Amino acid sequence: MFSVSSVTDRSASPEAPAVGMPVLSILRFEGLIVAVISAAIYMKLGASWWLFSFAWLAPDLSMLAYLAGPGFGSRIYNAFHSYVPAGTMAAMALLLHAPVLLPFALIWINHIGVDRLLGYGLKYPAGFEWTHLGRTKREPSGSIQPSEPRAAFQVSAPAPPVTAQS
Repeated sequence: MFSVSSVTDRSASPEAPAVGMPVLSILRFEGLIVAVISAAIYMKLGASWWLFSFAWLAPDLSMLAYLAGPGFGSRIYNAFHSYVPAGTMAAMALLLHAPVLLPFALIWINHIGVDRLLGYGLKYPAGFEWTHLGRTKREPSGSIQPSEPRAAFQVSAPAPPVTAQS
């Protein structure tokens, strides 16, 4: 019997992104649309662009969690780079009539959209460079480029059963 192991499994190649090129392009385009719409709404609110520029990198402070290890770091990073908490903040701002929260939510959403556009995705516990958009690698120029996509899943035979030895 065969099993399917995901890219986070040690037996699977961690270089395998969760998506192929057509889907990767769609996800990056989605990031562009989110970034443009959130910036347009922010502009329409008339909020301070100084606030935008200072608060824009705040979600990246979650990278400090990697100091405690890649598993913990990826969980914290993903919590701050998911649309769910940022969207929840925006919804709370609207539902609770707390307009002071809305600019922060839009900045957060914009940050996530730009990250997706640039190929920075949610992280796997295998390491910071392993994302749901593929592996990011440093080029000699210093820029970060996504690696070529590979199969998202690897078929492998299960490990032999462990028997007790006396």
